[in-house]
Amino acid sequence: MLKVERVSSGIPGLDDMLSGGIPRGRVVLVVGGPGTGKTILCSQFLMSGIKDHDEAGLFVTLDESREHIVREMASFGWNIPEYEKEGKWIFADLSPISQAGTGTKPAKQTIGKKEFSLENVLDSIRTVSRSKAKRIALDTVTSLAFQYPDIVQRRSVLLEFIETLSSTGATSIMTTELRTSGLERSVQLEEYLAHGVVVLQTLQVGKSITRVLQVEKMRETPIDTQMRPYRITENGIEVYSRESIF
Repeated sequence: MLKVERVSSGIPGLDDMLSGGIPRGRVVLVVGGPGTGKTILCSQFLMSGIKDHDEAGLFVTLDESREHIVREMASFGWNIPEYEKEGKWIFADLSPISQAGTGTKPAKQTIGKKEFSLENVLDSIRTVSRSKAKRIALDTVTSLAFQYPDIVQRRSVLLEFIETLSSTGATSIMTTELRTSGLERSVQLEEYLAHGVVVLQTLQVGKSITRVLQVEKMRETPIDTQMRPYRITENGIEVYSRESIF
């Protein structure tokens, strides 16, 4: 049997659910509701690559600005600007609220315009061939996908995203919003197209609210598909892969 080369997610407990890690070169979709830690997971994945494996990372943000992400991730002790100077962390800030606002002028919305177009995003991803990044995080495709209400067109856009990410040879994570939650939630289009899917959500278990992670699918590897509890700690996300929520 052909041995699968794996990439550590950098998330304690998650690699145990993936038989050792993400198959190299694959595109994993992280689906999550608000406050579940999607951006943290992306950043932790890149930071682990830099610190533990000497792999440069590209962070494409389509939602929050670079400044917001840098400030938020500093609370986990991750000094992103330090690694930017070393060329190990590359930012592509394509958030809809651009940095164009200066002085008394408000930042302008660029949704649907050239600055926030599919072509611009794909061009930024292709810079990986020049930056030599081994890991890519794209957070989040939700805003861009909403520009394509037609289901056939949206499918084509998402496929182009995945094919472009795959063509770089890097291992990639892209996030999207969880539109329905619960044990009987609806599966979203993006989940059919990605190579792997990790779902983050909050559920009421008994009288308490619990964050749960589920590996829905992952090509080339056996997986633990059970819902497992996780926490967002001072060090980032930690999954309790041997605990059950029930």
